[in-house]
Parts: sequence; structure tokens; C-alpha cells
Amino acid sequence: MDATAHRWISAFLAAQAAELNAAKNTQLAYGRDLTDFAEFLDRKASQMASADRAVIEDYLVDCEAQGLAKSTRARRLSAIKQLYRFAFEEGMRADNPALQIKGPGRSKALPKTLSPEEVERLLAAAPETGRGDDRLRNACLMQLLYATGMRVSELVSLPIQAARGDPRMLLVRGKGGKERMVPLSPPARAALSTWLQALDTSQEQAKQERGVVPSRFLFPSTSKEGHLTRHRFYALIKEIAVVAGVSPAKVTPHRLRHAFATHLLAGGADLRSIQVLLGHADISTTEIYTHVLEERLKELVLEHHPLAKG
Repeated sequence: MDATAHRWISAFLAAQAAELNAAKNTQLAYGRDLTDFAEFLDRKASQMASADRAVIEDYLVDCEAQGLAKSTRARRLSAIKQLYRFAFEEGMRADNPALQIKGPGRSKALPKTLSPEEVERLLAAAPETGRGDDRLRNACLMQLLYATGMRVSELVSLPIQAARGDPRMLLVRGKGGKERMVPLSPPARAALSTWLQALDTSQEQAKQERGVVPSRFLFPSTSKEGHLTRHRFYALIKEIAVVAGVSPAKVTPHRLRHAFATHLLAGGADLRSIQVLLGHADISTTEIYTHVLEERLKELVLEHHPLAKG
């Protein structure tokens, strides 16, 4: 990558963090996509500061030739468009070569979910997975995830103060630093209270014996972030699935988020409420769950309607 491209990408990411309060994971994704574009320009003996529309379109063709999914190609084009818009607004370029380029669109695949019975088995298996206090932590993680529909990054980074005082609702900081309130079910409140007691006891003991300062996170760990990582929780939920007798291939943290939304909708909740609970900026993102429910209704008709048989 040439020095100009590196400087442009760094300035763009810094602006995203400062002006839009972009989440760390969003910045990392932008960085990866723009670095890939810069490396393509190097191979084509072109530069980011002088690249024209034809070169950007060549890059998209190259991405398709690699077999990248529509969603990946659309995301990469979005990153390039935002970079050049930033460069134009900052006077780094006199034009925006990506302005008129249309993306491949996104595949509208329905989100895969879990049945209520499968979720019940996972919730029952969580306190049986692990050793000692880890079982209480696992039960709390799973109860909170299904009760609130939080993103996994929101869940693992919850501050311990959010759990104090037996709350009926949790304050969650989502994408872009936006805050929202999510209600807790009675089982989630019970699991949270039990885990908090065990955590306070273990941290107080560690403080007295080794002088360890108590963590500010509800799910602390020795990671550099100071809390349970997304990758560790991903592996943990697979372990819970094995104990529950549910195929680990079907179980991910995000699929439990889908289950939360789908089960709420099936129970009669309105889309606007689900949008608020999930922290979606646009209700069109939430509307995909109506298609999941439509598919289920079709299955019910085909399975049980007398005229559908045979």
C-alpha cells in the first residue's frame, strides 16, 4: 500500500471514530475492506488519489471473480464510496469517482432462527456447562441474551453497574454509542442476581488475597479488553449446544438474537417495539422477521390444512 493510501485510510477511520462515533468493529471492517482495495490498486499500478470509476469497477469485478458474496461486495463498495466522499469533502480530491457506481445489492436471505423448544434446551443446559461459578455466568449470559436480544458485543461488554439494584431493565450501549433500554424477564433477573452475588464474592476474595482490583465489567476476563470476548462466547455457546443436544452448527449468538425477535413477533409483538428492542436504526431491517413468520405460517398450512394433504 502506498503512503497516500495509508494516510487517506487512517484519516478516514479517525473521522469515523471522532465524528460518527463508529464502533471499533465497524472501523476494523472498514479498514480491512479499504486495505484490500488499496492492495488491488497496487497490483494495477494505480493510486487511490488518482483512481477513476473504471478502476473501481474493475475491483468489483475482481471481487466477484473471487466468489465473494453479494453482501461482501456491497459492503466493500460502501466503504469505498464513503472514503471518496470523505476525500472530496476534505478537499483531498476534486471529484468522487465512486459516486455513480451501483452496487450488486444484498441477498435477502431469511435469517435462520431456533425453535422455542431448542432455546429452552439451551437455557436449561447453560447452568450445567462449565465448572464452579462459570456455570452461573453461563446461565446469566444465555438468559440475558434471549431475554433482551442484545448483540453479542453489547452483552459481553456490559458494565457491572448496569446490574446493580435488581434492575427491571438494562441500559445498553449499541452501535454508534446509541443507548436503549431493554426489559428483563423474571428468569433473566434471577440469573443475573445469582451471578452478581457470586462475582462480588470472588472479586472481593481476590482483592483481599492478591490485591486484584475488581473489574468494571459484568463478565470479566483476562483478555486485553477486560471482559469476555465475542470469540470466547461464540465457542462457549457451541459447548452449551452440545450439552443441550442441539446441533452446534445451528447455534450462534446472533441466531439467538433472531430467535428473540421471531418469537416476539409470533407472540403478537408489533414491529416498532421489536425495532426499539433490537436497536435497529431503520425499521426496514426489522421487517425481515415478518418473512420468517410468513414462512412458518405457510408450513403450518401445508402440514395441517386438509386440502393441502396429498
